[in-house]
Order: sequence, then C-alpha cells, then structure tokens
Amino acid sequence: MRNAVIKSVGAFAPEKVVPNSYFDELLGTDVDSWLREVVQIYERRWCAPDESTADLAEKAALQAMERAGITAKDLDLIIISTDTPEFVSPSTASVVQHRLGAENAGTFDINTACAGFVTALDMGAKYIKADENYQHVLVIGAYAMSKYLNLHDKKTVTLFADGAGAVVLKAEENTDKGHLASQLISKGQYNEWMGIYAGGARQPVNAEVLAAHDHQLKFVHKFPKELNHETWTEMAHYLCRKIEKQPQDIDHYFITQININSIIETMKLLEVPRERAYTIMHYYGYTGSACIPMAFNEAWEKGKIKSGDMAFFIGSGGGLAFASAAFRL
Repeated sequence: MRNAVIKSVGAFAPEKVVPNSYFDELLGTDVDSWLREVVQIYERRWCAPDESTADLAEKAALQAMERAGITAKDLDLIIISTDTPEFVSPSTASVVQHRLGAENAGTFDINTACAGFVTALDMGAKYIKADENYQHVLVIGAYAMSKYLNLHDKKTVTLFADGAGAVVLKAEENTDKGHLASQLISKGQYNEWMGIYAGGARQPVNAEVLAAHDHQLKFVHKFPKELNHETWTEMAHYLCRKIEKQPQDIDHYFITQININSIIETMKLLEVPRERAYTIMHYYGYTGSACIPMAFNEAWEKGKIKSGDMAFFIGSGGGLAFASAAFRL
C-alpha cells in the first residue's frame, strides 16, 4: 500500500517580538495580567513592515526541505493554507513556488481559516495516496494577521500574531507510517461571526469601509465557549474509531492554539494527560493556520517526537471550519 509519510517539518517566525507590556501602553489599561493568567500568552511575533505571508512561508519551506534532504525540483505540489494571502489573486503558493525554484510543482492555496493547515495536510496526503505522479508534497500553513489588525481593538490585537510552518509529505510503499484517517466538518451558520469582511467581491474597500475597519479582523459575535473543545473531542473520538485506538493510545495532540483552556478541557474530556497536547501560544501568540505546524516543529526540535509515535492534528477556524488528521510518525 502506498501512503503519505511526514518526512520533515520546518517553521519560521518574524524577529519582531511584541510583549504584553506593549498593549498596556497602547490601550492604556492592564491587559498583561489577563493575557498571562487566562490565555497564557506572554509575547508574540509580528512581521516587519516589509515582511509578508510569502516571506514567512518561503523560510519555513526551506527549512523543511533541507531537513527532508530534497531540493525544490523534487517537489510535485505546493499547497499553502492561509487567510492572509499575499494577494487576493494570484495564489500565494505560486509566489512561493517561483521563489523556491520549484519548477516541477503544481500550486494552489486553500482558505479554511485556521483549520487550513490540517485541511491542506489531508489533501496533500490524498494526492499522494491517489496518484503515483506525486512523490513529494510541500504543505505550508502561513499567517500574517498583524497586517489586518485594528490596533485599538482589544479583542483581537492582543491575541493574533504571525508565523509559518511547513511539512514535506513523501510517498512510501509498504509502510505502517503516514496518514491513517481524517475528517472535515463545517458549521457554516457561523460564517459572519468572525472574519475580515471587506476586500472581496461582496464589499470592496472604500473610504466607508476603511472608517468602519471592515478591512480588518473583527469578532462580530461571541462564540459558545464549549464549541471548540466539544467539537475537537468529537473529532478525536472519530479518528480513534477509524484507526481502532483509544484516546490514551495517541502520543501527541497538536490542536489549534487559540485558547489554552479549550485545549485543557479537551484533554480532560478525552482522559488524556495535558502534556500530550503541545502548546506554543505562550511565546508566539495565536498564529492561525501556522500554529499547528509550528507546535509540531517545536516538539520535533525538542526531541519529543519519536519514530512510530501516533499524532492527531486537530484544527478549527472561522467559517466555522474544523479539520482533523491521524498520522503515524
């Protein structure tokens, strides 16, 4: 049987560090205490003025390819998940393909917001499993949300940050490693609850839009607090049923890093030790579609990943979109 194996991982975050104290001064109130105690975010990284989504994606990709021992010419497909694209059109993946010199690779972007990386991981794995022409697929989650923040909106400006993570998927025959199961869920009734609602066909940018900050990220309604952890738990149980395992059999849970409390609650519901869900939001903030591969990369760099380990990747984002995938590493 042919399968898609995660050959390597890489990540990149901008150099600019923004501590919580920056927002105390900016907003004229103590937000550091709440960020530390409630969401456990201490600092984050933001792009420089001349730094963009493609820059982050390119650097994460170069690290992943180096670790995989391949060149850009070995790539057959590049998939980038982002909701902060380089342009409205064309795709960010085409920009990165050109910069890398990946002349043999097809490209496309996907946008399922912060569920994007896991969605793209699922898609890349299935390209490999379905078509022998795909030997190496580069999957990237990239996020430059600082470009879309209203600096005076306390609900968003203190949480969101920038970064990118990438994995190289490789085709292997007769292996017990690789992609095992996946699931995609959408709850489209929430599509107008959080997002960037101007700049597309429905609401082009004009002076009125700029004045209302509709070209920037907005929380329009407060989501039910149980929505993420209940859905993540359901998805984990679904993956377990598909691969005939129990939640306690899974070595690693890489989950969207928007809310530490939702991750903790998910681990409680699954009756799995909290430390199996690796978290990085403490020093990187919330990096959207990049947060899961960035967490995976840091766990890998710290030697927490062993050959043969079982991992669940579970993401959620605006739309609402949810995606999960099970891999043996």
